[in-house]
Amino acid sequence: MKKLLLTSTTLIIAAGAAAAETTVQSCDRTITFDAPPERAISNDVNLTEMMLVLGLADRMVGYTGISGWKTLDEEMRAGVEELPELSARYPSKEVLVGADADFFFAGWNYGMKVGGEVTPETLEPFGIAVYELTESCTHIMETEKASIDMMYADLMNLGVIFDVEDKAAELVDSYRADLAAFTDGLETGEPLRVFVYDSGEDTPFTAGRYAMPTALIEAAGGINIMDDFEKSWATVTWEEVVERNPEVIMIVNYGEVTAEQKRAFMMSNPAFADLDAVKNDRFVTLEYVEATPGPRNIQAIKTLAEAFWAE
Repeated sequence: MKKLLLTSTTLIIAAGAAAAETTVQSCDRTITFDAPPERAISNDVNLTEMMLVLGLADRMVGYTGISGWKTLDEEMRAGVEELPELSARYPSKEVLVGADADFFFAGWNYGMKVGGEVTPETLEPFGIAVYELTESCTHIMETEKASIDMMYADLMNLGVIFDVEDKAAELVDSYRADLAAFTDGLETGEPLRVFVYDSGEDTPFTAGRYAMPTALIEAAGGINIMDDFEKSWATVTWEEVVERNPEVIMIVNYGEVTAEQKRAFMMSNPAFADLDAVKNDRFVTLEYVEATPGPRNIQAIKTLAEAFWAE
């Protein structure tokens, strides 16, 4: 299979032509635009926030997949107040076509499912171009381990698609500089063993090698105990967690079960009593929008680092 490409190019049509074609790499596809989209839709809170930080709200007709997961905070509410939520969870093809969309920013398991009703192929006949979240490409092709560069690539590619490359470059440069300044001054020791607790009591849903928390944890001076788990987000067993004995538990906060309820479950369960993280009550919470690829990843790294090394 092809390795994931994180590049964008702009091709100028024959000399003297007035129009320009813009191409970007989206997972294993090259997609071409002859003009910036004007009726875009984004799925999920983190992808929508990428659109907003690039100043693209006026190019959007709505968003999907936020309120159904209870991930909309006050900051995001203000950003999308002028836009309708077209679907509380994953949108149907009819929703996207009915909105007369010309662009859908989504990902695999971020609004699209492999073999599902909404895919780049099913939307193409309706003139809806799809750009896929880079982190999610692992579901359909061979990719590298998750990295912050994937989030940067998505911002840069959106910049190319919507003809706001300077804005995208400015944002990415500022994120890189902010992160470099923070990590250069960060004093760490031996990488801390960290378990990502997303959800589930019978079996835990967690982040593997190809999910963004792995990159966030590493940047903060830790190591995801499921770093060798060849998945993005998936289910493991509690026995595996106990065997790997995390020193810190990172809780992803969203949905019906609160972060405090997840912590209480682990603290009160005798099966986890000997975990270093439980014995020392070392938990750190990231909001869903911080733990998934998007503009809040830099702050997420700072939050983790402060929890890891505050002592």
